Amino acid sequence: MKTLYFECKMGAAGDMLMAALYEICDQKKIFLQTMNQAFSEYGIQISAEESKKCGISGTHMHVMINGEEEGVHVHEHVHTHTHDHTEAEHVHTNEHEAAEHHHDESSHAHTHHSYQSVLAQIEHLQLPAQVKADAAAIYRLIGEAESAVHNTTLEQIHFHEVGTLDALADVCGCALLMYLITPEKVFASPLHVGSGFVKCAHGILPVPAPATAELLKGIPFYTGSIKGELLTPTGAAILRHYVEGFEEMPVMTLEHIGYGMGQKDFETANCVRTFLGDVQANGYDDKILSISCNLDDMTGEDISFAAETLLNAGALDVYTIPIQMKKGRPGIILTCLCALSEKENFTNLFFQHTTTRGIRYAVYERVKLVSTFETKETPYGKIRIKKSSGYHVDHEKPEFEDLKAIAFKQGCSLKDVRNLLD
Repeated sequence: MKTLYFECKMGAAGDMLMAALYEICDQKKIFLQTMNQAFSEYGIQISAEESKKCGISGTHMHVMINGEEEGVHVHEHVHTHTHDHTEAEHVHTNEHEAAEHHHDESSHAHTHHSYQSVLAQIEHLQLPAQVKADAAAIYRLIGEAESAVHNTTLEQIHFHEVGTLDALADVCGCALLMYLITPEKVFASPLHVGSGFVKCAHGILPVPAPATAELLKGIPFYTGSIKGELLTPTGAAILRHYVEGFEEMPVMTLEHIGYGMGQKDFETANCVRTFLGDVQANGYDDKILSISCNLDDMTGEDISFAAETLLNAGALDVYTIPIQMKKGRPGIILTCLCALSEKENFTNLFFQHTTTRGIRYAVYERVKLVSTFETKETPYGKIRIKKSSGYHVDHEKPEFEDLKAIAFKQGCSLKDVRNLLD
């Protein structure tokens, strides 16, 4: 299974992610031609150059706007209709450095773009439909984070023109590269965000910046000892959109390794690494979280409702075990299996929908068969068949909900519906 893994031990910014993906893409020329043609009317020129950090050779992506290097201005100067520039209104998307973020006052002369106008810009670009859809989804994540920070709506959020264009180039560049690489699975390490504060022309903000912190909800991250802003809102939004799990690197046979270099130098190599390789077709190793609690004062109906709520929230599985508790009281163990990144979400649901005063965690390693779906036509409608294979076995089973729906509609038994598949 073609798997992409982002190693973000030095955080991530949009240009770093684009450079790391560029290195593992086997259509580099097509990528640069497509991007430069799409952004030509905005005076944007994108190029790749070799960069070294701590003796390691990688790529730095140059985004030039009318001949000016990307990173000169604050990248996503976001505000509401009031145009009241407060400390919280400065977003640092691609600077990826602890130094002062200089905001050229002359840049205020540029037009301010609304969230809707940014979406219109994306739609106008001569890029594949899927690329534009992904770029729009990433910008929505950024916009939602900003609106939460400002306690306003997406419609009231405005982006600075210069910041919009170079950030837009980074977002679209990553989206196009993901489109060209076409990984089947995408994972990433827990995210290093940096520590301390970042100084802006209008104030000092803690790291992670407010918008970045919003985007990190439900994602494992850490601060570390490096002073400065390592993870930017653009980087966080791109990763949040594509990555399905933030965990240790799965066992894979590597094909390509990419190094996307940041602008600033640290004692540690300032780069994002991408690993592209094959995870065994018969399944892949990963880890899941088990959350459990003991219950002795809830009705069966209430426990059933809690279990259904957990399943609807995306739990991998939910089950109960009857037990006998202290003083001879009958009880129930309620257990939920979920992704490691969903720990906080399901913890909250446990306390919200059960009477427990404490829960237990356990992390399990697992192996899985690879599952695919096939649809079969029958005289009474379509039935999905789930096929699972690997480890020298092959299984297939019709989806129960499809069988049930046909049985109810036709007034026949489940056995009769299953016979339609013979």
